[in-house]
Amino acid sequence: MSRVCSIRGSKVRMGRRIHRSGLAKKKGGIGRHVTKTVKRSVSPNLQEKKVWVPELNRAIKVKASCKAFKTINKNGAYVTLKKAGLI
Repeated sequence: MSRVCSIRGSKVRMGRRIHRSGLAKKKGGIGRHVTKTVKRSVSPNLQEKKVWVPELNRAIKVKASCKAFKTINKNGAYVTLKKAGLI
């Protein structure tokens, strides 16, 4: 199952996490230092829901991010799904 939003096209992207060592100055140390960075993946918040489209008088199953569902609420289901090519 791919982790791609069917409306916006959001997908998993790579990021980095910073590793630090040392004791903070306010705790009596000489300060924290960056020693390395480690790769990590950042996934979109995907949900699978049925969206009711009144113009078609039926529900369509959509796998989309939560931001895409906010777009559906704002612009309407028919317009958004047609623009995405799902109708």
